[in-house]
Amino acid sequence: MEENLVSLQTSEKNGWTLLRMKGRLDRISAPGVSGEADKVLAAASRLAVEMSELEYLSSAGIRVLMRLSKMSRAGGKDFALVAPKGFVKTVLTESRLDMFVTIYASAEELP
Repeated sequence: MEENLVSLQTSEKNGWTLLRMKGRLDRISAPGVSGEADKVLAAASRLAVEMSELEYLSSAGIRVLMRLSKMSRAGGKDFALVAPKGFVKTVLTESRLDMFVTIYASAEELP
């Protein structure tokens, strides 16, 4: 994974594995993030991608999120996005990803 593009950190909240993304999820960082996120998803029963510190999201990043969503569904796992802000929230809305993935305003809202 390229330094200064995106960093990943995991934690637990209400039975969910939170995958916190910080930085830029774009064509350069997406392959590394995808590989790491696959490992996190494999070990999780419920995965939420926490996006409050994600500054940028490109179409390559959207593909990573869609892939995680599809893999979660295929494995019978819950998947959600949490706390997108600013530009990232706009991209999610304009790409209509919010029609396919549940988006929560904060991790406290996770069921």
